[in-house]
Parts: sequence; C-alpha cells; structure tokens
Amino acid sequence: MKAPRGWRQARPGLLARALSPLGALYGAATARRMARPGVRVEAPVLCVGNFVVGGAGKTPTALALARLLRASGERPAFLSRGYGGERLADSLRVSLNADNARRVGDEPLLLARVAPCYVGPDRVASARLAIEDGASVLLMDDGLQNPALEKTLSLAVVDGEAPFGNGLCLPAGPLRAPVAAQMRHVDALLMIGGDAAAAAGLLARGKPLFLASLKADAIAASPLIGRPVLAFAGIANPEKFFATLAGIGAQVVETATFPDHWRFRPRELERLAARAARRGLKLVCTEKDWVRLPPAFADEAQALPVTLGFEAPAAVAAWLRQLRG
Repeated sequence: MKAPRGWRQARPGLLARALSPLGALYGAATARRMARPGVRVEAPVLCVGNFVVGGAGKTPTALALARLLRASGERPAFLSRGYGGERLADSLRVSLNADNARRVGDEPLLLARVAPCYVGPDRVASARLAIEDGASVLLMDDGLQNPALEKTLSLAVVDGEAPFGNGLCLPAGPLRAPVAAQMRHVDALLMIGGDAAAAAGLLARGKPLFLASLKADAIAASPLIGRPVLAFAGIANPEKFFATLAGIGAQVVETATFPDHWRFRPRELERLAARAARRGLKLVCTEKDWVRLPPAFADEAQALPVTLGFEAPAAVAAWLRQLRG
C-alpha cells in the first residue's frame, strides 16, 4: 500500500478524525497483543522495529547493527517475516543463489548479504533454526508488535521528519498502537534525519536516543551526478528516495510510484523503459525495488543503495553490550 499523505501531517485532517474511532480500536488490540509474554530462546534477541507502518529505515538500521555486532565478535543472524514473499510452510535460511524476492521477500535478500537470514511463519522456529546453525545473537527486522519471541533489547527506529505522523492509529493514521503503549516495550530510540526540535521531543520520552543518517552509496551515485533520470520506487515513502537522488546531483526529470513491496508486472516495466527511452533518461530505483525486478529487466535499471551511519557508533556499541547482561 501507499501511505496516505495525510498520515504524515502533524495535525489530523477531516478523514483522519472521522476514522479515529476505528483507529482507537485497532490500536488497543495491538497494544494488548504486544503485552503477551514471548518464548525465550537460547540466544539474546535484538528487535529493530518502529511505531508506524511504512519505511522508517528499519532494514538499513538492522544491517548497520549487524556490522557492529560482528565487529564485537558476535555471530548475528536476521529473523524476517519475509513480507511480500510466498507463504512458506516452514522456516528456512535464505539462499542468495537459489532464492528470489518472489519467494522470500525483498528485505531478506538484502539482509542475507551481511549475515544469515531466516524467514518463516513461526518466529520461534526461525530463531531455533538460526541458533542451531550457530547464531549467537538474533536480530529481528521488524517485530516490535509481534509478541512471539521474548526480546532482550528493542530499538525503535523513528523518521525524524515525521516521528509519529498525525498521532493516530490505523486506519486513521500510521501508528500501529498508541505511542505510550508501544514505548513500554522499547529500550532505546534511533532517530534518522530530523532536527533538534524532533530530537528534543523524543528525548522527552525518557529513553536513550541515538542519531543516524542515510547516505547514498558513493560508487553507485557517481555516474548519476548531473544525469537526467526517471526514478521509480515501490516503497512506503518514495519521496524520500527521490530527494536522495536530487541530493547527490541527479536530475530527477520523471518519477513513478508503486505500493510498498510491489511486484512489478512486465507491462509496467516496459512502459517505464519506453518513457525513459523517449526522453533519454536513465532508469533508477531503490535497492529494495531492484531485487524485485525480473532478471530480464534488471540490467535496464540502476539501483541506488543507501547505508545508515550512526552519529555516535561507540555509544550504540556500548548499548548493544547489554545483550550479554
């Protein structure tokens, strides 16, 4: 789905206010589910989640945390729901050689480049499989609202430009449950982007706050500087990707947006290629979109990967040591 523009506004609009009673019911149900006890497994569990639906930057955060954990001597493994992939009967370890986004989802393919990634319908079964394979720490990409596993630490990722959107729960707004109810299950916050006012508002929540930013990969960005492009994205907040392209110096002449985790159809891709060819534009997409492209079309578009950088990586590494008590 595409997140409605009104969700990111600080003040709810008329439609959002009309839907707020439904949102209150949804949020209360999610809050009750989050309060259920989870199963404890034989390895610490670090959950990387967010308060809202849509892209707050969880996957780049999970990748950056995995690199910090590996640097400290840990053997991290990712647990992912595999959203957008097939309904699997059992948990499995993602294979970069044999699996594709249609089977396991797009995010697991990105995660598996850095550390083993496990997907499946049962988070506990995925966790146990990862531990059997030698994982010393389990990293949940998403799952703050999922109570199946007992979490050792939970980090909530927040978009500094719109931390809680309009402050309402689905379908009136982007929140999965009221902020106060979710905050009880969070050990620290990570703000990506934003300003001092947003940081001050989050600090007032009484949780440790880390700051980070997303940066385009310099090697991938280099040939796009000054080049006219047609940018397309099937992510929750495509405008952020388009702004990133403009920020590196690309000329964003045309754009095309699709719902998050969209499975591109051949006709759609053919139309995009024709639009680009007519105006001499380079097709560019996010890395998450690129792994969903069919092999026959993958060479037609360039991906622009982004990486997350912590403002104070030593402080994050120190916080991670709590995983070991």
